[in-house]
Amino acid sequence: MKLKFTKMHGLGNDFVVIDAFSRKIELDSLQLRFLADRHFGIGCDQILVVEKPSRDDADFRYRIFNADGGEVEQCGNGARCFVRFVHDKKLTSQREIRVETLGGVILPRLEEDGQVTVNMGEPAFEPEDIPFLAENRSPTYMLDVNGSEIEISALSMGNPHVVRLVADIDSAPVETLGALIEFHPRFPKRVNAGFMQVTSRSSIRLRVYERGAGETLACGTGACAAVVAGITRGLLDGEVRVSTRGGDLVVRWEGAGHPVWMTGPAVSVYEGEIELRKT
Repeated sequence: MKLKFTKMHGLGNDFVVIDAFSRKIELDSLQLRFLADRHFGIGCDQILVVEKPSRDDADFRYRIFNADGGEVEQCGNGARCFVRFVHDKKLTSQREIRVETLGGVILPRLEEDGQVTVNMGEPAFEPEDIPFLAENRSPTYMLDVNGSEIEISALSMGNPHVVRLVADIDSAPVETLGALIEFHPRFPKRVNAGFMQVTSRSSIRLRVYERGAGETLACGTGACAAVVAGITRGLLDGEVRVSTRGGDLVVRWEGAGHPVWMTGPAVSVYEGEIELRKT
C-alpha cells in the first residue's frame, strides 16, 4: 500500500509522522523498522502515529515507536512536532490540546512565535514507577556497570531515564556506557541514558542515548529528566537552558508536586508517499 507521511524534527531528533486520525492505519514492527531505516526506508529516530483518542478527556491519541519497532511511552521532541503537525493538517484550531500517550495525558501548546510548550506532567521518582530495581527511593544511586560503580539519578518523565553527571560532555562515553546502561538488568523495561554537564545554575549541556534508537541529536524527555535531576541535587535553578547537539530547549520545574514545562521548536521538513509492503 502507499503510505503518506510527513518528515519532521525537533532539534535534529527526527520523526516520520503518520496521520491515522483521518483513516485507520495499522503498522507492524517490520514495517516500522523499514520506515525508520535510513538506507532502505525514510529514516528517523521515531515514528509518530496520530490517532483518535480512546478516552473522553483527550483530543488526540499519540503513539510513539522507536527505530527498532518497539512502542514507548513518551517523547518530548515528538510531542512538539505532534502539535505542529495537527495544526498544519488543520486537524484542530486549538492552540493547546490534550493528547493521550502511553505515559499519560500531556498538554502541548503552540505559541504565537511558533515555538511549542509542553506540559510534560510531574516526574516520578519511586523505583517501581520508573521502573527501577532498588529497595528505597534516593536522589542518587550507585549502579554496577561491568564491575565499575557509577553514580546516577533515576526517574521517569512518562518513560524511564538515567542521568549521569559528567565533567565534559564531549569526551563522555555516550555510545559505550549508554548502551550498557540501556540494557542494565536493574531496569526491567530498559532505560534512556542521559549525560549532563552543568555549566551554570541556569544552563546545562546534554547528550542522550535513547532506548531503542541510540544517541540522538536531542531528547525532550531526556532534557526534562536532566533538569529535574539537577534541581533535585541542588545544582540547578528552576528554569534551565538545555544545550543539545541539535539546539537548545528551555525546561522549567518548580519542584515536587508541579509539572515540568518544556519549550522548543518543531519543524516540518517535507511530505512524501512511500510504498509499504505487507508483511
